[in-house]
Amino acid sequence: MKRFCDAVKRVPWWGWAFGVGFFALQRVMYRLGEWLSRVLGTVSYAFECKIAPIDDLFPLVPAWVLIYVVVSYLFWVSGPIVASLTKRRNFVNYIFGLTLAMFVGCLFFAFMPTFMDRTKEGLMSVADRPGFCNAMLAWVYSADGSERAFNLFPSYHCLLSAYCYLGIRKQPEISKGYKVFAVVLNVLIYASTLYTKQHYIIDVFGGVAIAVACYALTERLNPGKKWE
Repeated sequence: MKRFCDAVKRVPWWGWAFGVGFFALQRVMYRLGEWLSRVLGTVSYAFECKIAPIDDLFPLVPAWVLIYVVVSYLFWVSGPIVASLTKRRNFVNYIFGLTLAMFVGCLFFAFMPTFMDRTKEGLMSVADRPGFCNAMLAWVYSADGSERAFNLFPSYHCLLSAYCYLGIRKQPEISKGYKVFAVVLNVLIYASTLYTKQHYIIDVFGGVAIAVACYALTERLNPGKKWE
């Protein structure tokens, strides 16, 4: 506990600012992509990218909404905060790469929108059942298109979570314990997108792939080199 408190005290102001700011930014980018798809008319060509033999293996389990909402949101806020404890070069690269990844995801939402018919999938009837997790799931669905969900590919949940790990995985300032913890959270968040039926399996791989590609490009460009 003492080590945790000491780490919190060492977080610079920009770590807190970017932690909260980037959480807000991802919500803006998510909504912007959907808005652009409607303005441009591309939403008319939205398609399902379901792979039935795989996606139907994952049943709807409302309890996973706790991971999908609470755990993931806290993890995303903590991403820039933890990265701010590393060298400034890495922090600048982290912010650059994460921004790029969110921008690429937004382009997919705007120009290649995908959707899920929740009524056809039988999801709305389950969310309407009594219980805290069902009510929370119903809230998630209502805030995300209700019967017809868009912005599936790539999964922002997987994209952001993957980058929260990638940005600190090579940094000696971050403990091995936290890095393992971040990997475990990634696996849980990926699973939550499937067990809440918010995404199809291809969305998971798409989100992770974009995060990895943007991380690799950022490492090559190294925009934070001036801070070395």
